[in-house]
Amino acid sequence: MNTEVPRRTGPHAPLPNAPEAAAPVPANGIAAEDSRARAAKRTAELFEHIGTGDGTDKFAIDPKIIPDGWSYEFKRFTVLGQEDPSYQVSLADSGWEAVPAKRHPELMPIGYQGATILRDGQILMERPLAITEKRKQKDYQNAREQVRAKEEQLTGAAPGEFERRNKGDSLVKINKSYEPMAIPKE
Repeated sequence: MNTEVPRRTGPHAPLPNAPEAAAPVPANGIAAEDSRARAAKRTAELFEHIGTGDGTDKFAIDPKIIPDGWSYEFKRFTVLGQEDPSYQVSLADSGWEAVPAKRHPELMPIGYQGATILRDGQILMERPLAITEKRKQKDYQNAREQVRAKEEQLTGAAPGEFERRNKGDSLVKINKSYEPMAIPKE
């Protein structure tokens, strides 16, 4: 009976291979050339998968693994180790379901037995892409409406509502511009 776990591609350490009978092995049990070659191969695998490791988003999802017609997002599962059932109900009401871990074993450690994909208190969830796009459109419309209502409130003020004046002109001026935001260096 073969009980060996099959090797997967991804960020996790591969399973060790059976030792090959080739070169003599030193006292520490690892041939220097084999060790260096294995390290170089593993380094190449890791760089291909994670780059240098600086600034990587641990919640980033490779779009290639998302099935057509679906959207994936990490959603809150626990806060300080405690689940929030009412939030889980609200996610379910808006169409979100947990992505099964067996669909993407490369996202979890080798030998993981759980049913869902968890990462730092977040759970990977899916819902139909059409629902997500419609929700984003609604959120955008709500945000624009809030801005419009505030602009109307400020510019439609009756004389005397804003007591301060600037040389006879109202201090209420609304300028709109779009420009890149500077990212602070830590």
